[in-house]
Amino acid sequence: MSNFVSNKSSHLKTERIILGVDPGTTIMGFGIIKVVGKKMEFIQMNELLLKKYEDPYIKLKLIFERTIELIDTYHPDEIALEAPFFGKNVQSMLKLGRAQGVAMAAGLSRQIPVTEYLPKK
Repeated sequence: MSNFVSNKSSHLKTERIILGVDPGTTIMGFGIIKVVGKKMEFIQMNELLLKKYEDPYIKLKLIFERTIELIDTYHPDEIALEAPFFGKNVQSMLKLGRAQGVAMAAGLSRQIPVTEYLPKK
């Protein structure tokens, strides 16, 4: 995303806010950190519980809306998203891929760069 232009002033370039999202259709975990130079500062960590909703489309809508809410509240410079991993259950992978997609779409709709990381990273 080399063409991405930040609206933040140049003196803040050493400070970044990162929103980390572990999307899932049962629980969406998220955390927000501030990175100043080489130091990290914890801002928030929480989860969105989706077990009580049976409709899969409502779950996706809630993931999207919560991600947008976090972006609008904390104004992250980037989103770190857990990359898909391959499992044996195709239906579970499809559900996870959809959850990842709506979280990614939320960030991209606000022009926030998204980077995917393997679960172990």
